[in-house]
Amino acid sequence: MKKRTARFKVHIFICTRQREDETKSCAEGEASAVKERLKILAEERGWKPQVRVSESGCLGVCAAGPNVMIYPQKIWFTGVHLDDCDEIAEEIESLLLD
Repeated sequence: MKKRTARFKVHIFICTRQREDETKSCAEGEASAVKERLKILAEERGWKPQVRVSESGCLGVCAAGPNVMIYPQKIWFTGVHLDDCDEIAEEIESLLLD
């Protein structure tokens, strides 16, 4: 095993999990579209290689989803819609300035 330091200043996780029961899940919302939009914004704004956008499994709060988490800054957005991506992008821009 090797221990390494993460190369990303900001790592964005978007839950896209679809639950198999009738319980609300992030996939019922716009999670996949949010992930794709944030990937496009990362490319357009030149965030790479400082920022990574990743799909994640369950983050444990399906009822509040879709969920977006930003690490290592411990920022959590809930109830995210596609039109929230610009606000999330502004948050990321401010994190990159720190």
